[in-house]
Amino acid sequence: MKVGFIGLGNVGGKLSGSLIRNKVDVTVFDLNPDLVAASVAKGARSGSSAAALMRDCDVVITCLPSPAISAAVVAEMLPEVRTGKIWLEMSTTDEAEIRRLGAEVIARGGAAVDCPVSGGCHRADTGNISIFAGCDRATFERVLPLLTIMGRRILHTGEIGSASILKVISNYLATANLISCTEALTVAAGAGMDLGTAFEAIRISSGNSFVHETESQVILNGSRDISFTMDLVAKDIGLFQAVADRAGVPLELNPLLIGIFQDGIARYGAREQSDNIIKRLEEATGLDIRAPGFPAEMVDDEPEEPGAEVIVRRAAAN
Repeated sequence: MKVGFIGLGNVGGKLSGSLIRNKVDVTVFDLNPDLVAASVAKGARSGSSAAALMRDCDVVITCLPSPAISAAVVAEMLPEVRTGKIWLEMSTTDEAEIRRLGAEVIARGGAAVDCPVSGGCHRADTGNISIFAGCDRATFERVLPLLTIMGRRILHTGEIGSASILKVISNYLATANLISCTEALTVAAGAGMDLGTAFEAIRISSGNSFVHETESQVILNGSRDISFTMDLVAKDIGLFQAVADRAGVPLELNPLLIGIFQDGIARYGAREQSDNIIKRLEEATGLDIRAPGFPAEMVDDEPEEPGAEVIVRRAAAN
């Protein structure tokens, strides 16, 4: 397959890097020429436009910062969609919008997959991230070889749009975990606990989580560099709220999270690292939530391995 990749930011640059590293024929496009040049230096080709990538490639992957940008890129590519072409959307986006755009691609004879990732930029960098894929089964089988290069655990979630719903659910849970970790660490400091000891107590207990094992470390280091910004958190929990509203589910916690991050953006800026949301508590208490011995950024120390499909548990047939 010839693969086009549009969007070379924090996540897209790493996902495309896994394809390039594993000798896939990749053509890249991004509005930032420096990001394109970096990918070309690794072995990619440089594309001239989104439309050209759809014309010349079998699969075009998009990994973009907002649903509006994705919609604009798809509109540019649509005239070049033909039978056999595949659009694979790896952005975190709105499930209603992905269904709308996917239907336009399918109406022209192509196939569409919503394919968000989860697990952090450090795992995207090594090809060990998890990937959700929403599409018909036949399309999933066609793209699975590419997905197992970019990720380790691949889950077919059902029809298009289903992966995006599950991704914003996952990101909502990660945000709730982040806020609870910032509060727990601040209370530990306020109670006079050694923060290194507090980190380990949480890590080996029922209070542990993926977020604690990763983001609490860069919080305690003081860098707060998780390669994810406050505006992206606000977008994701806003998308989760939209799913809940459409489903008629009244939420109590998520509106609080939305308010916390709106305040964080007002105080520190939309592009502030998301983990610096703890500064609200540091400023309120006068405490410094840092401890020695923790890394400035997360690095995946698991070796890169070929991915595989995650099989959903089902009840045995009678």
